[in-house]
Amino acid sequence: MSSHEFYMKLALDNAMAMKGQTDPNPLVGSVIVNENRIVGVGTHLKAGEPHAEIHALRMAGEKARGGTIYVTLEPCSHHGRTGPCAVAIVEAGIKKVVIASLDPNPLVSGRGVRILEDAGIEVEVGILEEKSRKMNEVFNKFIVQKIPFVTLKSGITLDGKIASHTNNSKWITSAEARQDVHKLRNENQAILVGVNTVIHDDPELTTRIPNGRNPIRVIMDSTLKIPLGSKVLNDQQAETWVFTTENHDKKKKERIEELGAKVFITNTSQVNPVRVLEILGENLVSSLLIEGGGTINAAFLENRLVDKTIFYIAPKLIGGKGSPSFFGGTGIDKMADAIELTDLHVTQIGPDFKFTGYPKYN
Repeated sequence: MSSHEFYMKLALDNAMAMKGQTDPNPLVGSVIVNENRIVGVGTHLKAGEPHAEIHALRMAGEKARGGTIYVTLEPCSHHGRTGPCAVAIVEAGIKKVVIASLDPNPLVSGRGVRILEDAGIEVEVGILEEKSRKMNEVFNKFIVQKIPFVTLKSGITLDGKIASHTNNSKWITSAEARQDVHKLRNENQAILVGVNTVIHDDPELTTRIPNGRNPIRVIMDSTLKIPLGSKVLNDQQAETWVFTTENHDKKKKERIEELGAKVFITNTSQVNPVRVLEILGENLVSSLLIEGGGTINAAFLENRLVDKTIFYIAPKLIGGKGSPSFFGGTGIDKMADAIELTDLHVTQIGPDFKFTGYPKYN
């Protein structure tokens, strides 16, 4: 490992520690080195607060002058809720800037580098670039497409079932796997299920880890069948957004809103998942975790809206034609049309196995 990679890895590790805190902003870390000594370290903590470079520059003070700053993402060049970091780096007297990856937004990509180079600062781009891009996969999609990065998660048996034929599903996976799911919820801004999940399971859809963040609870419900006594409408632990259609009960809509939930109306027959993502994006929701049943999962997979899949597979068999699977819908006609999962990563959690992959749509 080169010295550049060593310091960039430190910046990346610090940035990753903030996962779930910065959205819709990216995860960014920064390290300042002068005379082979680390003099400043910074991490972006929360949207609206100083960026990683500013924290590192403040820590380094005068020791930043003549040094090298490592940044996991191209320093910003525009005035937002904070000033442009590229200008701050110039004013601090930094001699060299090492960047992992450029800003993915094509409207601003490269502008920060130009500010630095125009000031006579040496710039090197591409150190641990792939790690930086993977770390910011949520931001990289949202800043360009303006819709959330979608992760589909499901706990299933070896034969692909998510419940028995009597709809009993507690618990397919182990306590260790369920704890890992709470970490996932903490990392996402919103969590989505269909109304049938609410009817059958009455879930809380909250994050049960110390200092965890509860995501916005999104319910797809075409006719507003959601029980008024359900936990998601009454526990006040997190926001609840219900997406329905014009074919809904107007009085029930008023009652749901009286309970504090927001109701969004999409189209006339069934809730359009594309429109759900658009509305979430308009409300600056950059990441969405789907924990639905087979129908909801199919609606997003068949419309090619899922960016990442996470399956917790328990070494159990349920069987039965009437036992629901995690992927419903019509299904494919030919094996050539099957959705392939790429960049697959497998880990064992307790007795279960966690499969993480990225759908490749043919």
